[in-house]
Formats: sequence, structure tokens, C-alpha cells
Amino acid sequence: MEEQIFQQRSDLTALNEAVSSIRNEIKRIIVGQDEMVKLIITALLADGHVLIEGVPGVAKTLTAKLVAKSVNAGFSRIQFTPDLMPSDVLGTPVFNPKEASFEFKKGPVFSNIVLVDEINRAPAKTQSALLEIMEERQATVDGKTYLMASPFMVLATQNPVEQEGTYRLPEAQLDRFLFKILVPYPSEAEEATILTQFHNMGNTSAMEMIKPVLGAEQVAALRRQIKTQIIEEKLLLFIAKLIHQTRNHKSIYLGASPRASISIMNASKAMAAMQGRDFVTPEDILAIIPAVLRHRIILSPDKEMEGITEDDVIKQIIQGMDVPR
Repeated sequence: MEEQIFQQRSDLTALNEAVSSIRNEIKRIIVGQDEMVKLIITALLADGHVLIEGVPGVAKTLTAKLVAKSVNAGFSRIQFTPDLMPSDVLGTPVFNPKEASFEFKKGPVFSNIVLVDEINRAPAKTQSALLEIMEERQATVDGKTYLMASPFMVLATQNPVEQEGTYRLPEAQLDRFLFKILVPYPSEAEEATILTQFHNMGNTSAMEMIKPVLGAEQVAALRRQIKTQIIEEKLLLFIAKLIHQTRNHKSIYLGASPRASISIMNASKAMAAMQGRDFVTPEDILAIIPAVLRHRIILSPDKEMEGITEDDVIKQIIQGMDVPR
């Protein structure tokens, strides 16, 4: 038994070193935004997709690109626009005159880490192209199924302020994101540090300063390790009760789905591993609940009129529950 525990701690040490390496690389460029970076890395380990929301200029896209650069895997970027078509994302059959047949030319979504910038700019027809890919890690074109490379992760950004020329993401697609991360403005001290840091960089590109610290195979191995994390039955019951509360709360019109329950469990396992533990604690669950649920619940119209946010209701639900210890 002692040998098994030692082996687990050794494995988690390697995982923590990988996480620390990614964080240190990103901190060379990004000032503050520690919560965003932590949650993106958690999602990477938990095999989940991330939606990043914030006003322009708070380093949403840059952070996503830096995380992708720190992983030595395929990376592609898709700029969503109102005239973007599904074939621009998935790819399209192209006629090969030599073979006298059509060949499928894969689109930019066929990569390991895909950055979808301004995801709410594209209409529903294009948004639907991502539904199968995000959930099943495959794409069906002209009746033929193409599997995505492993690991596969979608990092999407959106601006919550500008509404002209945007389309609200369907609930079905929002539910496929593990996290929705809200990115705030930096503090005054952080902004001063940002100015100093970018001044000192001179002509050096931010992307040139980042070195890959994890390979695709290492990410896949870490994900397999995360799934073996220990979580007690009382914590599973707590997650189930929490999700059930969202479906019966007076302030919530649409509650969370079972996919939310699984997302909380997987994300809390990754969070525990990042803390150097092979078991999940209530603190791990509480740390990721807002990011998992805020995009999965819809408030009743009267609560929205009062200016109450999803995070407010989530906090209220947690405060009314007995957290297991």
C-alpha cells in the first residue's frame, strides 16, 4: 500500500512540474489573470473546452495562444465572422482530376488546439458545425466520419459588450464547454506592470518568448492519470444534489444537465491533481463550480431584470447546502 501511494505521488509530482512549467511560461507575458490561466490548464487536463468572455484588450486571445504554444501540438485559429460557412470550419470535398474523384480537404478545425476567436460572430448554421466535434471529437461530412486528432481542445473567445453583428450561442453548444471564464480588467498595479513589461520587451514578439513544455502524448497521458483520481461517494452525492437544486430553484428558469455533473467531477479531479493530491476535496469542487455552471443555467426573466447574475444564484445555492467534510 505504501509503495502504491509513493508511486501516485511521484506521478503527481511530474504533473505538477508540467503545470508549473506552463504557468511560468505564460507569466513571462501575461500579468495577473491567474484564475483564467489556472482554469484553462485545468480544462486541458480534464479534456474539456473553454469559453473565455471579456471586453476587448484583456488578453483573452493572447492567453489562449500562449497556452497552445506551450503545448507542442497542432494549433489552428478560426476567426468567426457573420459570413463564415460550415465548410470554412470543417473543410470541403475537392475534385482531383488525376484520380477523377473527390478528396476531402480538411478545414482548420482539424488540429489539436483550436482557437475560435469571437465565436458569437457566426450564425447558427456555422455554430452547428462545432456541435458534433466538441462532444464526440469527430466530424461527419457527406456521410463520412472523420476523427479528430488527440488531444483535441476548443478555446473560444467572445465579447459580452458589443451586441451588433453577434449571435447568441445556442444552449446546446454552451453546454459543451467545460468552463466559461469571465476575464476582468487588471488592477491599477497590474496595468502598470503590463506597461513596463511590454516596454522592456522592445521588438521581441510575445509568441517568440514561449517555449513548448508539453507534448501531445504527455497531455494524453496526464488526462488518463486524471481519470484515476479518487473521489468519495459523499462528494458525488453533493454534486448530484447541487445540480438538482439548479433545476428546482425559484430564480432559475433552466437548470443544469447531467453533463454539468460529469463536468464538475472531471474538473475537480484535475484541480486536485494540480494541488498535488490523488483525491478530491470539497474545496476542489467549490473552486470550479461557478465556471462550470454559469453558462449552463438560465435565470428567470424577473431576476434578470433585477440585475442578479448567474454567479449570484450559484453562490446562494451553495450557501444553502451542507458541504461535506
